[in-house]
Amino acid sequence: MGEITDFDSLRRAMAENGEQPEGPARNARAEQLLAAAEKLNVPLAVIEALGHQLKVYNYSSEKDKMFVPFARLLRMWDERPEDFDEYETHTLHWVFKWVSSGMLDQPHVPLASIEKWLGEMEHRYRLAGHSERAVRSAEFNVAAHIGDLPRAERAYAAWLAADRDRMADCPACELHGQGWWQSERSRDAEALELWTPVLEGELSCAHEPHTSLAASLLPLLRLGRLEEARANHLRGFRLVRAMESMRGAYADHVEFCALSGNEARGLELLAERPAYFTDTGHPRSGLEFLSVVALLMDRLTGLGLGDRQVPGPAGRSWTARELATHARAEALDLAGRFDARNGTAHVSERARARMAQEPLVERLPLGVRSARAAAPAAASPEAAEPDPAALIAEARRLSDGLRPNAVEAWVAVSRAAQDVELDPRDRAEIADHQAMDLGPEGIELFERAAELYTEAGDPGEALAARARGAFVRTLAGDTDAALTAISGPYDEILALYAEDGTGVRQTASVLMARARILMRRVQEAGEAPEGAGDPTTVEAPGGSPTAAGVSTRRPSLASLRADADAAVREVLALVDGRAGDDVQLGSRAAEAWAMFAELAVGAGELRTGADLFRHAAEGFVGAGLPWFAVESEARLAQLAHHMGDVAEAERALRAALEHGGPYLEAVGRAQLHLQLAEVLGGRGLVEEAAEHALEAAHWADGAGEGPALGAWARQLLGGFLLRQGRWAEAAEVLESALPDLAPETHGDGAVVQVQWWLGDCLSELGEHRAAAERRLQAAEIARLWPEQHDHATLAHLAAESLGHAGLSAEADQAYARAGELWRSLDDVHGLVRALRARAWLALDTEDGQGDAKELMADAVRECEEALGADAADEEARQRLVAELGHTHRQFGDLLARSAAEDDDDDSIRAAMEDALSQVTEAIVVFASLGDDALHSRTGAELAAGWLEADLSRPDRAAARARAVLAAYRGYEAYGESDTDETVAARRAEARQMLDVLED
Repeated sequence: MGEITDFDSLRRAMAENGEQPEGPARNARAEQLLAAAEKLNVPLAVIEALGHQLKVYNYSSEKDKMFVPFARLLRMWDERPEDFDEYETHTLHWVFKWVSSGMLDQPHVPLASIEKWLGEMEHRYRLAGHSERAVRSAEFNVAAHIGDLPRAERAYAAWLAADRDRMADCPACELHGQGWWQSERSRDAEALELWTPVLEGELSCAHEPHTSLAASLLPLLRLGRLEEARANHLRGFRLVRAMESMRGAYADHVEFCALSGNEARGLELLAERPAYFTDTGHPRSGLEFLSVVALLMDRLTGLGLGDRQVPGPAGRSWTARELATHARAEALDLAGRFDARNGTAHVSERARARMAQEPLVERLPLGVRSARAAAPAAASPEAAEPDPAALIAEARRLSDGLRPNAVEAWVAVSRAAQDVELDPRDRAEIADHQAMDLGPEGIELFERAAELYTEAGDPGEALAARARGAFVRTLAGDTDAALTAISGPYDEILALYAEDGTGVRQTASVLMARARILMRRVQEAGEAPEGAGDPTTVEAPGGSPTAAGVSTRRPSLASLRADADAAVREVLALVDGRAGDDVQLGSRAAEAWAMFAELAVGAGELRTGADLFRHAAEGFVGAGLPWFAVESEARLAQLAHHMGDVAEAERALRAALEHGGPYLEAVGRAQLHLQLAEVLGGRGLVEEAAEHALEAAHWADGAGEGPALGAWARQLLGGFLLRQGRWAEAAEVLESALPDLAPETHGDGAVVQVQWWLGDCLSELGEHRAAAERRLQAAEIARLWPEQHDHATLAHLAAESLGHAGLSAEADQAYARAGELWRSLDDVHGLVRALRARAWLALDTEDGQGDAKELMADAVRECEEALGADAADEEARQRLVAELGHTHRQFGDLLARSAAEDDDDDSIRAAMEDALSQVTEAIVVFASLGDDALHSRTGAELAAGWLEADLSRPDRAAARARAVLAAYRGYEAYGESDTDETVAARRAEARQMLDVLED
């Protein structure tokens, strides 16, 4: 922070302070600069310092402080207007608008004073010869604020009718205000139409499109344009996050979260800005913020989360219920103060309406990292005592039909029948389904169910229950015990069935349980380490071979597959052709086909496996059980993708999502969406791929898998958004993914990819310093990889970002490091480009001309040496020739720029001659490449022409211009000169050169 010794140093200090983040620190520095200005004894210095102070106050949370410097400025103008230069005169009249709206935002300023000030503004604008457009806009703001609708409509019409002049707000700000009014009047479509030039980036300013993006969120939700709402939230919040003065727009984003099923995201936003709860410098935005805080807290309380800890005013902890009460009271108190000042109830009515809003959509996935604010299970309302008999009948219907919620129905039966005497069959089914719900912990219950089925006179179902108990042992990893446990029920069911003592269903249950156990044994053997099927010696405790023999052999994988195959065939032989309308038998048949598919895949018969999975899925769907087809379709998709059948993979994944419907668990749904996103992205369908990646992230978060599966989904989503050029959205998503991506979990390649993409996004957004940081972080990881091309590329990109950020010394170091890496990789193109970039950086440093020329000469030499060596092929040689041409061309441009205006004529002429020599070399090199380098050659030809003109050689310059026109005659003959932008630009520049030379 340098000392202020004169007007120039003051101006530099004010410019530097203007670039600092909004907030109290910048405001305090402005106050120091005003004190320094007063010591210079220069009236204009004080005027500019007051203007600077007023501006930083206006763009901060301390807006109430701007009235004092403005009053002083106005007094100085009235006393000595000649002290103001043209710019400060304009600025003084401009900030009348700030003060007018600023008064409106402070409830302690009387309405009469505001109306008087409005008249003063109109009077002074008229005296200065300004249009009344800004005055009518200010009048409209007053009328709309107090709720005087007729006056607001009149002022609005007058505002639009008045001529635009230098005092009118910028077009972007005006459109925001006009769109806001349309939205207030329930004309959302008209509002969005007005905002379109701002939202699409055609118009912008310091606070736009920030405020229009925020204001558009609810209109878009109300119109059902959900994708646009999501995009505008991500884009807009990124803009307002760091701007302290934009509490009102920030509140719009919190409100959006509360009304779109993103309550958890809303809490994260509140946590980022704790000062917004207590900042008092701008009461109007404080009212807006507290109103949406109350809205969000009411929403959480309504979801059953009233006792959840939430961010709130500092000094104590808050629950959602407590903060809702506090924020509502504070908001209504502020609203009451405005209404007392205005003499209306309009502000309070708007605040109450805002706090009473209901959600506009149940959920709108955003793609960013956020856990859903899940509500606890709601207590069931008081209802009539359930009828156990009716519950049993319903549960039996569901389980007979293999409906997904059958187990839950039997849980309800169990609860309702605790004190009811039931027959053994009912108790058997209750125990059976409780055991199914418990998995490996339900083995004893399966045995109890078997006893009850026997007591009920159903020995076949008793054996089926014991078989289910045998299978769940495999889920605990005890396949040997499962095989032992299944042998008895298997033998008994076959004998019982042969004697017509049980039915096909019960027999199929036992056979299928056995087949599942044998399939699990195959799976475990396939996952065992190498050598698990080799001969092994069985030794007695003393160490010598057993008396039974010196060795024994574990079953080979092939024999295990054969056993499983025979067991599956046994199931199929029993049920095939007998299913009819029996969904249970149909399910057994389809599952058998899925097992055959797994066996085929395990044997390396991928195509057969895919066909069998397709057949299994069709079997489940045909049996009326589409939700069971999900796994077969998902396996089919994996196989198809592996075999390169992308269309079939896509079809299968879509089918899996459709078949699963509402019954898919969140994790499974996330996985399917993620796989489909990958497939669609590979086909170039990035928009739809992004939609599925978004869904994947949403469902992963809901399942508590955000740090793992959700991070993968966000990585994909960020990449797809980047490919669409949606830089701000992609950056938000990628930044959200990064904290969850860890090399040990996701692999360091995923971390590097996200950092790389993020650097690309930030570069496109003009955030070059941040882009450099991301690229350097990625390069540091890639530095440890065996293959160094990514490391070199990232180092080069980081250097570019550092250069764009104005960090020339750091950029030169990064380019030097990249050059070393390119050299180690024998990549001449990368090395040459690094040298050229360093040359341009050197040219802009003090006394750097010599280094710049040396670096560019090195680049030329590297190209020539590479061409002198044996090129790999003709294509590679031509690429090197083109690189040489571009290097000569850039060398010429650099030499031309090296001639300073204060150099003597001879020095300037010598530099121009050297530049022309290099550009002429470029022309010759490009000419050797023929039509492939036509545009490069003509560009160099025109550059040479301008140099000839500067060297007072008009004839030579004209000859070069005519040579360019001649080069494109063929394009003109075929009508291409008007459609090819480069051709049109070259011809236009050549004609311009000829016109200049003629003049």
